[in-house]
Amino acid sequence: MKKRQLGNSELEIAPLVFGGNVFGWTINEETSFKLLDAFLDADFNCIDTADVYSRWASGNNGGDSEAIIGKWLKQRSNRDKVIIATKVGSEMGEGMKGLSKSYIKQAVEASLKRLQTDYIDLYQSHYDDPETPVEETLEAYGELIKEGKVRAIGASNFSPERLRESLEASAKSSLPRYETFQPEYNLYDREGYEKDIEPVCNEYGLGVISYFSLASGFLTGKYRSEDDLSKSQRGQAVKKYLDDRGNHILQALDEVAKQHNSTPASVSLAWLMARPSITAPIASATKLEQLDALVKAAELKLDSTAIEKLTKASAY
Repeated sequence: MKKRQLGNSELEIAPLVFGGNVFGWTINEETSFKLLDAFLDADFNCIDTADVYSRWASGNNGGDSEAIIGKWLKQRSNRDKVIIATKVGSEMGEGMKGLSKSYIKQAVEASLKRLQTDYIDLYQSHYDDPETPVEETLEAYGELIKEGKVRAIGASNFSPERLRESLEASAKSSLPRYETFQPEYNLYDREGYEKDIEPVCNEYGLGVISYFSLASGFLTGKYRSEDDLSKSQRGQAVKKYLDDRGNHILQALDEVAKQHNSTPASVSLAWLMARPSITAPIASATKLEQLDALVKAAELKLDSTAIEKLTKASAY
């Protein structure tokens, strides 16, 4: 499978990233291992996680996803075949959050230990920390890169102004720069990224890995009415999509999926992969049949007519 470069870094990934937020939350260790094996067997290579996954679940303290990935890497002895992307900055306990140099240095060691590795391929600022100067954060990352603990850095959930400020600081002070950005982006949630963030990413040549790529499952076509919201733990997050625009998008997805003998999930991801600024969408699966739909998206080549139909149906 043709790999795509992440920004100006030396990292190259397949055009789909596995979202590790489900590990230790909606699926157990055994199922996580099966899905990771199948993902790698299908020639994909990038897994996205975060230190905070899945601290919100009952009985979890955070680090649960990283720990499962770490056990899998150890058991399979396949570290060199995988690009691991994780994040820092979300609250992990009393006084444990943000992007200060001291906290990043502390948090990276905890992530490395859980991941059972001595380096992280892509280390990302999960959320902006307005109390810490961007230079301090970038200096911390620079030290980690020099120490060989991090290969490249990225950001997520920054405002366009703060992202630009960080990129300008990198150039001005000869500090490492964010090579990737992780925005919420999918066929329904388009406006925020396309109007504000995409121009900055294009200007600086950043790799973009989008999250909520299937709009919490709405774009799989599983949720067509409020009666369907009880189908999964994430159902209530889908309620906001059940409007006229959402119905137009589902109708277009159904039509394109039928033409290509495919599924709405595969078509939704293929639309993202075809967008020039997107390096790879992130998507999760909790069953092998769901993973099959994700894998098929990378093989699906939408023609210009199909792309235009989807873009028009999802116009904001």
